[in-house]
Amino acid sequence: MDGTICADIFGRVRSVRPLVHHITNSVTINDCANITIAAGAAPVMAAAPEEAAEMVTFAGALVLNIGTLSTAQVESMLLAGRRANELGVPVVLDPVGAGATAMRTAAVLRILDEVDVAVLKGNAGEIGVLAGAGGKVRGVDSCGIAGDAVETAAACARAVGTVVSMTGETDVVTDGNRVLIVENGDGMMDRLSGTGCMASSVTGAFAAVESDYLLSSAAALAAFGLAGERAARAARGPYSFRTALFDELYSLTPEDLAAGARVRAPHGL
Repeated sequence: MDGTICADIFGRVRSVRPLVHHITNSVTINDCANITIAAGAAPVMAAAPEEAAEMVTFAGALVLNIGTLSTAQVESMLLAGRRANELGVPVVLDPVGAGATAMRTAAVLRILDEVDVAVLKGNAGEIGVLAGAGGKVRGVDSCGIAGDAVETAAACARAVGTVVSMTGETDVVTDGNRVLIVENGDGMMDRLSGTGCMASSVTGAFAAVESDYLLSSAAALAAFGLAGERAARAARGPYSFRTALFDELYSLTPEDLAAGARVRAPHGL
């Protein structure tokens, strides 16, 4: 994938500044809001069932994250998700900890059944569980998958009928037929709580301006990963890395992304 495609999508995020509506993880909610701003979009966090569907009417994308799950939150997600579908607003679902408990897995499956999800963004363990490929999750952390990452992600995409964005040492983005591998990122991103949630927020910002969700998701992960690479150069540890991550994404330009994005199709595909 040519880096100029990533740069074009990123440029549109910066020029349009879409509103990204979040119903998300209370542990990382502030980081999700600020990374959305750093990417060039505008965040709103509106989880109350009394306003969740109404807020979607103003949004360019809806991000649903089950990191701190409750029954009431799922109901708000369903209300907002159904309204987003009516309006043609893309929905990004982050199935945090799917497979760790029966409640989490059931919640994700219910959302996938009742809402047309544009992008399912999860780690390898979560996607492996949803693909029926033996994914393992401990708490909200991935313990990996038994099979091939590309095949697992593609199988999940075909099973749920959506773009799957599977993050890991390298990221796999697929709609079940097309596949893109994103090689941007740094190991420090695994040393900080919330980077997966933040990646979902950036994915939502990019989906708001590009309806080919395979391309928008790959471009979002490339931008976020490139910011992570740059942040790691100056970081002394996880918390200085956190600060640098926001700064580097904020200062990243479309031209930087055109030059630095490492997105490719797997050999033979």
